[in-house]
Amino acid sequence: MSTTRSLDIQPLVLDDVSAIEEIEQRSMPAPWSRMMFVSEIVKTTSICLGAFVEDRLVAYVIVSRYVDAWHVMNLVVAPEHRRQGIATRLLASLFEQAADDERRGFTLEVRVSNDAAIELYESLGFQGQGIRRGYYTDNREDALIMWRDPREP
Repeated sequence: MSTTRSLDIQPLVLDDVSAIEEIEQRSMPAPWSRMMFVSEIVKTTSICLGAFVEDRLVAYVIVSRYVDAWHVMNLVVAPEHRRQGIATRLLASLFEQAADDERRGFTLEVRVSNDAAIELYESLGFQGQGIRRGYYTDNREDALIMWRDPREP
């Protein structure tokens, strides 16, 4: 299923934080705080992108740059906009923005029970690299650590 309305990918700004919080609260069992989003958006070493439909935020990705990797910290699509390719578009935009950085790969953690997300990440070149036991604070669920090499197609 694809969206018929146009999807715009743009850098997130502080004015987007309320919309981010609203999506986060509806989507995540252990939502980030407002200050966590603010601190990432203002950080010069982060890439924070939003997906907008008709000027309304419907999804976002928050990525921090570390010495050897881009760490995908948070990727959320509003429930009513899932399974439309929006997360794929956000990650493709991220990969384009980081294309000059040949040293750093991409890493993320995902709940071991989140089959849909794991399938998406695998389709984009991520591979499972290990488990973080009890990673999630809401229920102590394990996280699958995934990695994507910098030069993955």
